Amino acid sequence: AKALHGSGRPTAGIIPRGVTWIKSSVTQFDPDNNTVHTADGQKLTYKYLVIALGLQLNYNQIKGLPEGFECPGIGSNYSNKHVMKTWQAMQDFKSGNAIFTFPNTPVKCAGAPQKIMYLTDDYFRKVGKRKDANVMLNSSLGVIFAVKKYANALLRIIEKRDINLNFRHNLVEVRADRQEAVFEKLDSPGETVTFQYEMMHVTPPMGPPDVLLGSPVADSAGWVDVNKYTLQHTRYPNVFGIGDCTNIPTSKTAAAVAAQSGVLDKTMTAIIHGKKSTKKYDGYTSCPLITSYRTCILAEFDFNAEPLETFPIDQSKERRTMFHMKADLMPVLYWNFMLK
Repeated sequence: AKALHGSGRPTAGIIPRGVTWIKSSVTQFDPDNNTVHTADGQKLTYKYLVIALGLQLNYNQIKGLPEGFECPGIGSNYSNKHVMKTWQAMQDFKSGNAIFTFPNTPVKCAGAPQKIMYLTDDYFRKVGKRKDANVMLNSSLGVIFAVKKYANALLRIIEKRDINLNFRHNLVEVRADRQEAVFEKLDSPGETVTFQYEMMHVTPPMGPPDVLLGSPVADSAGWVDVNKYTLQHTRYPNVFGIGDCTNIPTSKTAAAVAAQSGVLDKTMTAIIHGKKSTKKYDGYTSCPLITSYRTCILAEFDFNAEPLETFPIDQSKERRTMFHMKADLMPVLYWNFMLK
């Protein structure tokens, strides 16, 4: 097992040479005057601007959270404050419902709500608790995965492992003192159903950072409004966006950011030199779906939810090699290559 502290590093240690680090956050975008305002009162002007704000977790959009995390049996791997609560809930589990949720919003790493479910199922089997557990995925979505090839593979795994699926169920309230979870049935507006849980993993609603809401650089939903092929802003030619904060219609993953960064580099270089970039982003994204403590399905696909695979094998199959690539190789690539 890898310790939690190994998943982060001090920002000072990853700032590239020649870069000025302004230790403050942006509070306002003023693209008409090529200016950003910061929390410490500065007004910074720019010739070119790249917006890479990510997205924010909105636990408070679920009644009873985040305060409910103080109670046992509930955790969330999306926050370093609550991830260890998930592990504690797995260890403390005796019998009953183990519920895993997926919210009614865009999310980063859309496979993660399932990954922890498969890992929990596998852990329960290892320690002899599985026969006493009703493992359940309550998802606001109507499908298990957006790409049919991988969805079919996942449905076979879910059936084989006796996992219960409740589609179009959105978590709206947690009564953590009673270990109850209330879900809205999205196909019957206003109708709710309450489940008792012995363990629950919550994937929070997510959205654009508050500073983007109503900003001139954002679309009506608050996402940075860019051309999906070039990452150039649709209205401000010297503004660019990358990653989770944009309205690019692909999954919000690190793999997507990596692919986008190559396009952004070519686009900006061409524009700075007065040329037009011919490099286009194809929507490539990757989602390594961990299905046990030793197996993984490597989903890779494009804007059209069509597989866009790297290896000359059937990547919809669970493989130990893909697990080790995800668990051992990808962190090395992230810290030593992608960030640089």
